[in-house]
Amino acid sequence: MSVNTFGHLFRVTTWGESHGPALGCTVDGCPPGVALTEADLQPWLDRRKPGQSKYTTQRREDDLVEILSGTYEGVTTGTPIQLMIRNTDQRSKDYSEIAAKFRPGHADITYHQKYGLRDPRGGGRSSARETAARVAAGGVARKVLAALAPSVAITGYMVQMGTMAADRARFDMAEVDRNPFWCPDPAVAADWAEYLDGLRKSGNSVGAVIEVVAQGVPPGLGAPIYGKLDSDLAAAMMSINAVKGVEIGAGMASAALTGVENADEMTMGPEGPVYGSNHAGGILGGISTGQDVVVRFAVKPTSSILTPRKTVTVAGEEAEIVTKGRHDPCVGIRAVPVGEAMMACVILDHLLLDRGQTGGVRGTIG
Repeated sequence: MSVNTFGHLFRVTTWGESHGPALGCTVDGCPPGVALTEADLQPWLDRRKPGQSKYTTQRREDDLVEILSGTYEGVTTGTPIQLMIRNTDQRSKDYSEIAAKFRPGHADITYHQKYGLRDPRGGGRSSARETAARVAAGGVARKVLAALAPSVAITGYMVQMGTMAADRARFDMAEVDRNPFWCPDPAVAADWAEYLDGLRKSGNSVGAVIEVVAQGVPPGLGAPIYGKLDSDLAAAMMSINAVKGVEIGAGMASAALTGVENADEMTMGPEGPVYGSNHAGGILGGISTGQDVVVRFAVKPTSSILTPRKTVTVAGEEAEIVTKGRHDPCVGIRAVPVGEAMMACVILDHLLLDRGQTGGVRGTIG
């Protein structure tokens, strides 16, 4: 079984390789009657595409998305939507010297161990370039959410690079689009710029932490036990290339809290319950509370670095490797729009699941 599909009712299947002629996705389960054109999707892909600053890979891809099916006269028909993004700036020769060597930190060795072969050109299917298709699918999800749940707003940003964390006391969300790190703390963004420039010039890399927040999510999305909203969000974020950890709300920090500190107290407001805090990250028992849904994920350092590393060859010989080519010194930067896309797909999927199960019926309070 080849698992290339995620989602329950809103299902996304991605296809293609980093250095193939194209990549893309098939989006199935999109409701009919939603206005959708390439122009609706392209802005999201423009945020993710490479080569936009000196802090990301200098591979030049326009990442122009084409809608091949599933719409008629600019409106979704309810049939599968096929999206394609052509690869136009591959340099496969950059990988010719490492075809017989496994790059430490990459999926080269596990792909070989599982399948008996691999595509060495940029990692093939395991390349982060696959995430362009997810961002395109996320654009579709955003359009449907805008029609079915217009209160939902999804924003991602970087909160940590290496050991340097953003200061939430300085957060200004208007700053997110003003620096190359999608960071709401302009002071730490300036520090990151200097730090990452040094790493880039030395051929090294660093990890990062991304936070994605969905505001305006209605209460009642998700289900107990095996249909939890947070478990699907965790799986979605963990499926992103290079992600090694995911947390919801207070996450790992909740282990250091007491019950008194962790419980999100409630008072009654004019429109329903009002929470005094959000350690739960907007989800209780796998079901959304109506608060902001907050997810964070940790992205490891880019494994492609110029520092020589010990490795082995396909023949079992010990060797040394330097990974040349065009790589992100901090792959977490371009993971921000990918995290947003995955959030959009999961929220929409659970909105459709809830409509199918409950028809939108809700228990009343007060």
